[in-house]
Amino acid sequence: MAWFTQKPPGSIRFWLLALLIPGTVGLMLFDSWNDYYALKTVTSEVYDSALLEPAKVLETSVEFNADGTLRIDPPFYAQVMLESRAGNRKYFRVEEVMPTASSLSGMQGNAVEGETLLGMQGLPRPKAFADTEGMPVFYTGMYRNDEVRMVALWRDLHYDGLRRQVIVLVGESVDVRMRTLQEAWRQGLFRDARMLVLVVLLVWFSVAWALRPLNELRRKIKARDIDNLMPLDANLVPHEVVPMVRAVNHHIGLYRKVLGKQAQFLADASHQLRTPLAIMRTQAQYAKREPDIARMRETLDAIVQQLGQASRLTEQLLSLAHASGSDVAPQGRVDLNTLARDVVLQYLMLAREKHQDLGWVDSTGNEADTSAGRVLVLGSDAEIHEAVANLVHNAINHAGEGCAITVSAGADGEQAWVSVCDNGIGLDPSLRETVFGRFDRGGLGHKSRGGSGLGLAIALAYAERNRGTIVLKDGDPSPGGGVGLCAELQLQRYTE
Repeated sequence: MAWFTQKPPGSIRFWLLALLIPGTVGLMLFDSWNDYYALKTVTSEVYDSALLEPAKVLETSVEFNADGTLRIDPPFYAQVMLESRAGNRKYFRVEEVMPTASSLSGMQGNAVEGETLLGMQGLPRPKAFADTEGMPVFYTGMYRNDEVRMVALWRDLHYDGLRRQVIVLVGESVDVRMRTLQEAWRQGLFRDARMLVLVVLLVWFSVAWALRPLNELRRKIKARDIDNLMPLDANLVPHEVVPMVRAVNHHIGLYRKVLGKQAQFLADASHQLRTPLAIMRTQAQYAKREPDIARMRETLDAIVQQLGQASRLTEQLLSLAHASGSDVAPQGRVDLNTLARDVVLQYLMLAREKHQDLGWVDSTGNEADTSAGRVLVLGSDAEIHEAVANLVHNAINHAGEGCAITVSAGADGEQAWVSVCDNGIGLDPSLRETVFGRFDRGGLGHKSRGGSGLGLAIALAYAERNRGTIVLKDGDPSPGGGVGLCAELQLQRYTE
């Protein structure tokens, strides 16, 4: 049945017609063939019944004479029935079995000798007579190069202690019944051909009508503008096609989502890169006109710093575009303890430049260089690493100089987490829901902290791709009063 599951080439219309029309034609031909043999059987039974009647009359017309011999006195209507007409030649014979057999039941026709009482000589006999007296045997034979249909009867006659046996043979040429059968067959064939044409036309127009909604759907899709990504109307197609339309709408929705992300990325990139590029161009023009070498160097240092910020912004934009590219990340086992430790080592020098105390605490609560236990999750190692790295980088940029930043990993039931907590200046609770937006720097009062406002957005995008989330909570107590900020990456725990 592998052929049944393969995609058929060509159009639906072609395959519907190719499957329906031959099947319909085959059924019609089989029905015609069945009708022909049914008609042939009925015709044969009717003509055989008509042939049996004169045979019965001749059988009952045989009588004894006074001297014990047999005579035949057929009535007038029997003679009329036995008259030959054009195309319907009748043959008959009545003979007395000589010598008389004990019984003719089942005897072979050619094994019996007889003396003609009435009729033609040489009529064909049946292969065997009936087992019961008076029962007819119908058969087909040849007489004088004429195909004839015959009926044979035998009978025992008793009179005054005498016993005689007679055989009655009656036949007729098959021409009339064959012409009758052929005429009925021609009429039936004409009716079937007419019905076949009507059925083929009905199937053709039915298929065309059934496929009209698909043709209309195709026309509407081809007439759409290139930027029209609205879902298709599933109410305009048959129920069997609705799942396909829904699948197409699902794909359109995904494509619209991808295009939306690309448009957002282009808008973000053009908006964020325009300002640093304009600044660097202005600084370069100023440096070109500046005759003082010291001031020129200061301007070049500013350009280098601006290039560093633009490079970081570009990296973050590319990371955000990658994180928003699909819904689910590749799956693999990731140890959050080892990953958190690697991120701390990666950003240790950057934290020291800002006089910050960046440390890592393993899942047992001990500060060490190796983990005492593993905290496993399923996800992409590179993407989870990027999410944690953005949280750490965000803390380094915004917590303030001289603060302490602690990175730890752990698990609680079915949930695993990596937290980045600091004792810096913190973030107002009312702003914690909005800072995950792109280019949001935690309100107007925090613009001085620097950064592009993409770190938390990137971290959240990678977390969601790995079926997780990020929660902002109160951090460690700040030396100047208040509390810092704690960003916690929460993922589903994997148990071996």
